Amino acid sequence: MAEAADFQGTSASPARRWLRRTGALLAGAPLLAGLCQLSTATPAEAADSGTVSVALDTLTPSAPTEGDTITVSGTVTNNGKQSVTKAHVGLSVGSEIATRSSIDTAAKDSTDVQGPTGPEVGGKYVAKFAKLTPGVAEPFSISVPADELDLGGSGVYPLAVALSGETSAQPWERLLGVQRTFLPWQSDEADTRTRTTYLWPLVSSVHMTAETGSNEQQTPVFLNDDLTKEIAPGGRLDQMVSLGKDLDVTWVIDPDLLASVDAMTRAYRVKTGDTSRAGTVEEQNLAKAWLAELQKAVADKEVVALPFGDPDLASLAHNGTGVTGSLSHLDEATDVATTTVRTVLHVTPNTDFAWPVDGAVDPSIVKVATSAGADKVLARSDSLQETSGLSYTPSAARPIGGGTTAVVADARLSTAFQGDLTRASASTLAVQRFLAQSLALGLQTDKQRSIVVAPQRVPSASQARAMAEALTALQGGNWSQPQELTAAAAAKPDPAATTTVPSASKYPSSLRRQELPRTAFEEIARTQDELGNFKVVLSDESRVVTPFGRAMNREMSTSWRGHTAEGAGFRSDVEAYLDSLADQVKLIDKSETKLSGRSATIPVTVQNNLVQGVDHLVLRLTSLSPNRLEIGGRAYSEQKVEVSGGHSQTVKFTTTANANGRGSVIAQLYTEDGQPYGDAVQFDVRVTEFTATVMLVIGGGVLLLVLAGFRMYTQRKRAAAREAEETGPDEAGEAADAPENPDSPADRPKEESGTRPGADAPQQPSDPGPDTAAESADPSGTGERVDR
Repeated sequence: MAEAADFQGTSASPARRWLRRTGALLAGAPLLAGLCQLSTATPAEAADSGTVSVALDTLTPSAPTEGDTITVSGTVTNNGKQSVTKAHVGLSVGSEIATRSSIDTAAKDSTDVQGPTGPEVGGKYVAKFAKLTPGVAEPFSISVPADELDLGGSGVYPLAVALSGETSAQPWERLLGVQRTFLPWQSDEADTRTRTTYLWPLVSSVHMTAETGSNEQQTPVFLNDDLTKEIAPGGRLDQMVSLGKDLDVTWVIDPDLLASVDAMTRAYRVKTGDTSRAGTVEEQNLAKAWLAELQKAVADKEVVALPFGDPDLASLAHNGTGVTGSLSHLDEATDVATTTVRTVLHVTPNTDFAWPVDGAVDPSIVKVATSAGADKVLARSDSLQETSGLSYTPSAARPIGGGTTAVVADARLSTAFQGDLTRASASTLAVQRFLAQSLALGLQTDKQRSIVVAPQRVPSASQARAMAEALTALQGGNWSQPQELTAAAAAKPDPAATTTVPSASKYPSSLRRQELPRTAFEEIARTQDELGNFKVVLSDESRVVTPFGRAMNREMSTSWRGHTAEGAGFRSDVEAYLDSLADQVKLIDKSETKLSGRSATIPVTVQNNLVQGVDHLVLRLTSLSPNRLEIGGRAYSEQKVEVSGGHSQTVKFTTTANANGRGSVIAQLYTEDGQPYGDAVQFDVRVTEFTATVMLVIGGGVLLLVLAGFRMYTQRKRAAAREAEETGPDEAGEAADAPENPDSPADRPKEESGTRPGADAPQQPSDPGPDTAAESADPSGTGERVDR
């Protein structure tokens, strides 16, 4: 059985290789004797074994061929308490590993000193150390021609980098530390190359809020400056673009990322606690440069666009389909994807592929994934597993019914670069394991196959570098050739491959625990309802429909997995911001209103603090006591309302009072389709009706005031005329020389002239005017009022 071929197995090596290794074993007899003594050592002495860690930092070339020189470098660190003397690092190659599962097993035991290592190459191909001090790391580098390794035919070989030495407690040479890896060996071009599709994901988390400025450009607001860090030189997204541009890959892009970076090329703001700051010119230039590099990188490459915001298909399938309107958001996200990518990158993307998290599928996920128009689902082989007992990995494409194709990515290759790869040694091991799995897959059969690799959605910068290193080696090797995703999906399916989608019970519980809950989709539905009620009153609804539509797409994002609290906070902020905008159009509160008389008007004011006008609103004023107070002759009255941005409008309603007393009315705005808008305003109206007698008294009083005024006017006029008659111009001089005439009105004492005593004294507010004519006892003239 091929599965039995492992480190301890035998292979069909040439006689020369067998003799060489036999000699090496004989030469190692003293070492075997020492190991026998080790069996009788105390537990403390035995603990020295494995106390030296070996880190393999580089192995070049990663996939050697005939004539290459292999260079291995790294460090060794003595983690024990005793110094190690007479130490050296050597290389050894084991027997060919024939199966992919054997590679997995070997990778798990890569540092076990008790495991097999094979004979050491030895000779001058070692790195020696006189002494290894505890806690000190020492570098090493070994270069050896491939011919010296006595490799057989094409295959995967275990390569052990081992340190041997002595300690004072055990003064004989023994293995103290080892690091195993894999050496893929394809000496010449394979007869049948594997067509390999590698997805290069350009996906990030949610960065933009629903908020926009009130200016014409609607300045966007970002949650934080994380995106700036990602696209900055050396940042994660900067690395993804700079590395991916030289690789034959299929770009898989979330259009939301493009829209976010594109927004940064213009004026924008970034939240900083309770305030926000403006994006700098340097940050805008950074965004422009990143987009320019991406445009060049994808110019002649295949681009697959995910739905806008990368919605979580599994969460939607398991928790969202029961909430009205949830699937419509997926449709919108798919529709806007093509426009966004074409606008920003100037390429037309493919939107036929749906990508559930980790390629885990069940019937409901497939149904949701294809509901928005996609007819291909990116699954993974650890979800859609082989059950037909194939001895090889089949091609990726599988027809799963209903005109849908499952493109099954290889799980081993897709997960090869997960975990912490910041250390060079971890990255090197990941690269060698990936190449080993790829070659082992290619050697399984002579059939031409199309293999797809779908790595993690958001690789770190170190993971991206390891991926690029592996792909560079793979594309320069002799057993694989690149292929676009659409070609892999269109390849002829293997008739023996599994096409049955696993049931919902098979969906991984670890992934299910990370899904968006049903309440998340209910919040999104509530926000959608509020948006629908708000937009119909606006003169330019696009100012809110677009930003809030995209915000709701982001609320369904896959990036909220593992960030439940942050996702809930984002949804809450979106809804709160929409409520704050809707509240900018409202009724002004009113205090109690008094009505005097049977008929009067009641003013109600509508205020619009938005920058745009509102219309399609109806203001309804309703009497809660219609028997006492009618509005427009009935229980209620309505009037259409249109208010310009930043203004208010007062609407007047005619009322009729049927009785004195207090009544209540309610003012409420409605949309034209009858939906209430905003909060109602309730206030009291007090009616004070006047009787006929009171009205007559008031009327009589007014008449008397008019007549009194007329009398005063006529008296003034008569007095002025009388004075003019009695003092003519010819008599003025004679009057001056004539003796006093006691009967003359002019010379008569003031007390007798009819003038009020004290007329020259200061007047009081209640005194009649000084020019008021004296009363006369003569018969009244025509029209003159007689004082009694």
